[in-house]
Amino acid sequence: MEMPSKVLNGGQILANALVRQGVDIAFGVPGESFLPLLNGLVEHPQFQFITCRQEGGAAYMAEAYGKLTGRPGILMVTRGPGAANAMIGMHTAYQDSTPLVLLVGQVGTDMVEREAFQEIDYRRMYSECAKWVGSIDRIDRIDEFVSHAFHVAQAGRKGPVVLALPEDVLYMIGQENPVKPAHIVQPGLDLNSFNQAMKIFSSAKKPMIIAGGGNWNSTACLDLQSWANAQGVPIATSFRSQDIVDNLNPSFAGDLGIGANPALVKRIQEADVLLVIGERLGEMTTAGYSLLTVPQAKNTLIHVLSGPEELGRVYRPDFALNCSPENFCSALRSVKMHAEYDSASAKAAHDEYLAFSSPVTVLGDLQLAQIMDSLPTAIPRDSIITNGAGNFATWVHRFYPYGAYKTQLAPANGSMGYGLPAAVAAKIVSPQKVVIAVCGDGDFMMNCQELATAARYDAFPIVFVVNNSMLGTIRMHQEREFKSRVIATGLTNPDFVRFAESFGMPGFRVSKTEEFAPALAKALTSNKGALIELVLDQEVISPTKTLSQLGR
Repeated sequence: MEMPSKVLNGGQILANALVRQGVDIAFGVPGESFLPLLNGLVEHPQFQFITCRQEGGAAYMAEAYGKLTGRPGILMVTRGPGAANAMIGMHTAYQDSTPLVLLVGQVGTDMVEREAFQEIDYRRMYSECAKWVGSIDRIDRIDEFVSHAFHVAQAGRKGPVVLALPEDVLYMIGQENPVKPAHIVQPGLDLNSFNQAMKIFSSAKKPMIIAGGGNWNSTACLDLQSWANAQGVPIATSFRSQDIVDNLNPSFAGDLGIGANPALVKRIQEADVLLVIGERLGEMTTAGYSLLTVPQAKNTLIHVLSGPEELGRVYRPDFALNCSPENFCSALRSVKMHAEYDSASAKAAHDEYLAFSSPVTVLGDLQLAQIMDSLPTAIPRDSIITNGAGNFATWVHRFYPYGAYKTQLAPANGSMGYGLPAAVAAKIVSPQKVVIAVCGDGDFMMNCQELATAARYDAFPIVFVVNNSMLGTIRMHQEREFKSRVIATGLTNPDFVRFAESFGMPGFRVSKTEEFAPALAKALTSNKGALIELVLDQEVISPTKTLSQLGR
């Protein structure tokens, strides 16, 4: 005879359900709308709730956790204002294909549709940036909804899901319906389509691979890299997916992002067969959909994606394979390029990348390209580099050679304020690793409050703040489009060194290139991380242009 389940409230049942899914950490800002859930988590001492200082920072941390570990990041926020603040991380997770589960408080079921205090319809609110939005309106369905959420977040093209938690349901008394951890469901390989596509690819004279997107793991990366090395096929990576291939590997041809190497662009456009794995071929990777012709590329296009809804969305491929990168790259190991194929093209492509990533000299005493180029000699190859959005990121993407998977955390949706929270999350996940957040001054100030989170959990990254006292990207566009008609892009900043010191971090101000190495050496020996302010001349708007040149 089965013993009856223990009677619990909804918050306790939900806490237990999360732990059964393997969850042991969540990021968020506590709110009164989900107090019973917090109370239930008290019964799991191994569970860590990372209390952040704003829901936007918390959302970025949860998203970075999902990117870094491959497991769903867990975000907990209160209803209304908390849910609105969390939207930015949800949008990032959606466009970056990152698994994430958002648990958000909601008004009681007896108050729905009254515009009660802080009430929002989450299905409408998150409809454009979540794979699924559910509301747990019955206590006996908590385990079912949690199981469904974790299945959806990790299936196919991974992404964020939302569970709304009506307050009265969390207080209700009921019994558990325990469910085992969710399966990770990824599409397999249609061998007939694969064989046809690879027959064409293996016979190509100028083949190219573009790898990117959010559904990779270390096994898939190593399989692809090893195969490309053996067969001499060059690999380009998509926007902010550079760590899929070690950038010093001979098969790496460079990345397709802002200001891509013209030689790489030419090489891809002239490829007779183009194999795209995991990447949607979105706007940033395709330079505004100009890299390839729409809707039919001139190249023979083999497109491999975990999400079938993206196949044929913009580009009609010659071969459409709904398959995960891991399953595809595993099968790729059996493919041999035709005997007449000249494998020297991979070396030529890598040499073009090395030439393009060689430091350039710009106006002023601070040479960012030289600083980024020097980093690999000072930090381990598995160091994690994070960044948000802004022109400053061009320097790190172009001149720093990323190491193995997963050493890059950056928002493919171009979201400002991401770098610092992502670095704090990375330090929590991998405290033994060197973690460096590269931020612009405008970018850093969007979530600078999360230094308090770093201090509370002793998760201090090293932070570079590239300070030119303006919103550089917008100023660049103003100068380019409207010729010196400037408005709204100037910034007033705090004393960044003193700001860092207020959280117990050492701070350094670097205005000359030769000052950087000593500051970094001190930062690397610090047990409190460090902030290094890099003072950049305002004229230096990109590695190749000054503001004055744009305004002419």
